[in-house]
Amino acid sequence: MKRLVVGLTGGIGSGKSAAAEAFARLGAAVIDTDAIARELTGPGGAALAEVRRLFGPEFVDAAGAMDRERMRDLVFSDPEQRKRLEALLHPLIRAESGRRIASATSPYVLLVVPLLVESPAYREWVGRVLVVDCPEALQVARVRQRSRLSEDAVRRIIASQIQRETRLAAADDVIDNSGSIAALQQQVARLHRRYLELAAA
Repeated sequence: MKRLVVGLTGGIGSGKSAAAEAFARLGAAVIDTDAIARELTGPGGAALAEVRRLFGPEFVDAAGAMDRERMRDLVFSDPEQRKRLEALLHPLIRAESGRRIASATSPYVLLVVPLLVESPAYREWVGRVLVVDCPEALQVARVRQRSRLSEDAVRRIIASQIQRETRLAAADDVIDNSGSIAALQQQVARLHRRYLELAAA
């Protein structure tokens, strides 16, 4: 039986992490490509030597991890540098994601990919696309609340991602995360039951 893989995506600040945590509490195996990226670029991570070689020692901080803030400033101001970083990290993230999907034991797997709709390599893995959505003003407010980024910087990140309408058009399922955490959890519970049914079919 082929395991059901649900691809969870959404723009920055939409609430992907909150949704993924709610699915995990219900027993779903959650594989987060951002978390894998942090492991690869954290102290002792498999990508660090190449980060240092490609971008210079100033992009590795005192703790021995990639300096995420400095790298973010670079890649959002220089598309060529962004491509270099993606060419390094994406194959490593994809390979590790594949290993974790193969070893998961839950009835279905939730694969969290922020750029899922833009990534044909991941799209071919997923049986359903789940989009976590909220209005852009709410995205900006949430990201500013959790980070030191200016409104302009957050809007630049949103602009660099695929349009909200395009993302929604690719969705099989949508979680509206413009309300309370309780409302989010209710939607997750309903989808969890649906995915268990689909996985058993």
